[in-house]
Amino acid sequence: MGGWLTSLVAIGLFVFASYFRPSSRQGPVSQAKTFDDSALGSIRFVEVADQAGVAALNVWGGVLKKKFIIETKGNGIAFLDYDRDGWPDLYLSNGTRLEGFPTGEKPTNHLYHNNHNGTFTDVTARSGLARTGWQTGVCVGDFDNDGWDDLMLTYWGQNRLYRNNHDGTFTDVTERAGLRQSKVRWGTGCTFLDYDRDGFLDLFIANYLEFDPKAAPSPGDAPYCSWKGMPVLCGPRGLPDGHNVLYHNNGDGTFADVSDSSGVGKTGGKGLGAVSYDFDNDGWPDIYVANDSVPSQLYHNNHNGTFTEIAQKAGVAFNEDGSEQGGMGLAVGDFDGDGWLDIFKTNFADDVPNLYHNNGNGTFSDLVFSAGLGGNTNLVSWGAGFLDADNDGWKDILYVNGHVYPEVDQHQMASAYRQPRQLYRNLGNGRFENVSSRAGPAFEELYSSRGCAFADFNNDGKVDVAIMNMNDRPSLWQNMTSNANAAILVKLIGTRTNRSAIGARVRVVTGKHVQIDEGHSGDSVMSMSDLRLHFGLGSARKVDSLEVRWPTTGLTEKFHDVPVNQIVYIEEGSGITRTARFGSEP
Repeated sequence: MGGWLTSLVAIGLFVFASYFRPSSRQGPVSQAKTFDDSALGSIRFVEVADQAGVAALNVWGGVLKKKFIIETKGNGIAFLDYDRDGWPDLYLSNGTRLEGFPTGEKPTNHLYHNNHNGTFTDVTARSGLARTGWQTGVCVGDFDNDGWDDLMLTYWGQNRLYRNNHDGTFTDVTERAGLRQSKVRWGTGCTFLDYDRDGFLDLFIANYLEFDPKAAPSPGDAPYCSWKGMPVLCGPRGLPDGHNVLYHNNGDGTFADVSDSSGVGKTGGKGLGAVSYDFDNDGWPDIYVANDSVPSQLYHNNHNGTFTEIAQKAGVAFNEDGSEQGGMGLAVGDFDGDGWLDIFKTNFADDVPNLYHNNGNGTFSDLVFSAGLGGNTNLVSWGAGFLDADNDGWKDILYVNGHVYPEVDQHQMASAYRQPRQLYRNLGNGRFENVSSRAGPAFEELYSSRGCAFADFNNDGKVDVAIMNMNDRPSLWQNMTSNANAAILVKLIGTRTNRSAIGARVRVVTGKHVQIDEGHSGDSVMSMSDLRLHFGLGSARKVDSLEVRWPTTGLTEKFHDVPVNQIVYIEEGSGITRTARFGSEP
């Protein structure tokens, strides 16, 4: 009897894990570039932060000189719909300076409400989020399943969990939730995930390194305190690793630290970017961490509350030469339409990014050079995203850059402190084209940027971008690409699955072209993009098939002949509950 049950369970798991897998590994599900390029207008992004009223100054360490590593890594930015009105709002993290500020002049985090007309209003004072400190990362998720998205903020110091009060305000519930740390840690990237599929969001936090300004050497005073002969701040090499943390959601508003028992806290690292996706299509979320100067980490979910670190075996720990890298930001998407999620990772100067192609067998191959993404080694690269900038149905890549040493501008070096942003258009054949120089006036600006986030903030069907700039005002880019291509936005609402639908897999089919994505929390670097999923559809005038797989129940819902150019709301078990045309009030 026991053997019969074991076999039945094994068959069920195989069927569930295989549902979204392509039928053959001989080629991608989608045919290369099935859409008409003649219908494409030039991709165009325009800076609109001033017109939109987004003007809060980022403060992060010294401006012309930096003494300690805490002053270099910067912070993230987030899109979230905190008031559930169907329009993405904007959260800006913030830092401070080593010397501090007088009372009344301290910089704080900022929350901007979307006014539905292309402008935002600063509502920080009322929100309860006005806090000063080295606030690095942000991720969003409804941890208590009350239907309202909450905020997790990481710090050098004490992380903070803010519960959404449903009235435009937030309450710090860190103590009550059991997230108080016993020592100072440097939290960076974070992600909500339901690793045990019990319907409640758990929490993963990457920690960068152990840092004490009282014990840290000054620039030039130790072996790891120079760069190309120039005295600079010390680290990350030579400083102790941080250790990742995993918290299990107890379902009662509290969390339990399961870092050691789960396996994610046993190996050190210097994590900056952290994401959680189902990389092997087995229905369970895995975790990937971009580490700085040490091997990156891929934690495979063992389906029993534990994880196994497999990055080296999977081919995502190093570059193609087997060297450690200065890993920073992460983007995840199926860039070639083969049904498997790939990884784009940004790195420090004198290196190129990684484009880890998912081979569908537990391994990845770095295709950065063959894909045309390896042409620049002078950039220090940070936040990144897969986005369909022109709605042609193929995921493009955008990433932002900025050096960590302001002093490079006083020396004759190839790298500058303020650096350009990069946009690579997906050609639909495994290759990308650098279109930064002709993608609009926004790409002419130079900043030392860190986090970036993506959302269609004006609900017109095109993905926009927000960027955190160190010791400067943020960038808000409106996508003004003009073409006839269609799109669809999918808003998922879990019922037995976590309310934010994080981990739910969506599959969109138009003709022979197939796209996938997942509800996810935390991306880019220390940042958070809109929880809605955006799919460009090219010349299609309907979605032939839209499928949603809900992770907690395994329920798959399938919808046919869905109209394009609209926001579709799908509630687990109830199907499409409402829609809104682009440009209208959701």
